[in-house]
Amino acid sequence: MAGSGGLGSGAGDFQGAESGQSTGLRAPRAPLALVALLLSAYCLFALPGRCPPAARAPAPVPAPAEPPNASRRLGAPSLPVASGPGRRRFPQALIVGVKKGGTRALLEFLRLHPDVRALGSEPHFFDRGLMPRSLDGQITMEKTPSYFVTQEAPRRIHGMSPDTKLIVVVRNPVTRAISDYAQTLSKTPGLPSFRALAFRHGLGPVDTAWSAVRIGLYAQHLDNWLRYFPLSHFLFVSGERLVSDPAGEVGRVQDFLGLKRVVTDKHFYFNATKGFPCLKKSQGSGRPRCLGKSKGRPHPRVPEAVVRRLQAFYRPFNRKFYQMTGQDFGWD
Repeated sequence: MAGSGGLGSGAGDFQGAESGQSTGLRAPRAPLALVALLLSAYCLFALPGRCPPAARAPAPVPAPAEPPNASRRLGAPSLPVASGPGRRRFPQALIVGVKKGGTRALLEFLRLHPDVRALGSEPHFFDRGLMPRSLDGQITMEKTPSYFVTQEAPRRIHGMSPDTKLIVVVRNPVTRAISDYAQTLSKTPGLPSFRALAFRHGLGPVDTAWSAVRIGLYAQHLDNWLRYFPLSHFLFVSGERLVSDPAGEVGRVQDFLGLKRVVTDKHFYFNATKGFPCLKKSQGSGRPRCLGKSKGRPHPRVPEAVVRRLQAFYRPFNRKFYQMTGQDFGWD
């Protein structure tokens, strides 16, 4: 058959050319680009949806968006704001402790000073980067009492600014532990007794794993801080004297911060119902300012034997703390 002969002849010519023998005319090869074009057209029109997608140039990767707190990241020199007076700055002074020692009262007293800028709540600056705006000449402060007992806090704060001034409000550790327990009990009514939590096996060893007890080991916590900051960067405020003589203790704090003594005894009065000082009403204010209902709550009754055991437990730690700070707080 003519058709089959033609195909056979073409095949023979191809084979002959490969063997180097004399052959007839060879069938020309189609250029590779033309073949690819024909295959693509066939695939597009005859097999829609079954062809692999054509290679595309990769889309340009957009620059990563700056996280919302990028400007507040540790190490930034300042924290600019878009509008409003002043700038957000890293705190120059911190009230680092201790819980149930009187830190909230001290902060409220200091906020009367025109050159102190601080949030009323605990901003946890190193976790959330929340700070108020302050003007040049004003001191930005933060109060987060958990810092004093947090292992990593001194290293992180030193990394931010080794010149930070540190304020620690301390209180008799036994009274502080009972106050801590009272706060937790108000939120968790079914809590075991103070005695059951403070001691293992009845009146056995003191359970220092319980945070209410562990916080009161002030000497141990201060040891950690002194690895990063000299003692001259600290001011230790007596929680007891903050109640009995608020103007005197706040005066010491103002001196420590390099501020003029603006907050004085004329700003305070003692509230016998709450059992601690409140702020007299300012000009134009309708009533005096006291801390909220959660402050000054009554303590649960703790057996005297439990109190004496805890006093004996804390005594060597207290004495070491007195030596380290150069202050006798009179707890023993």
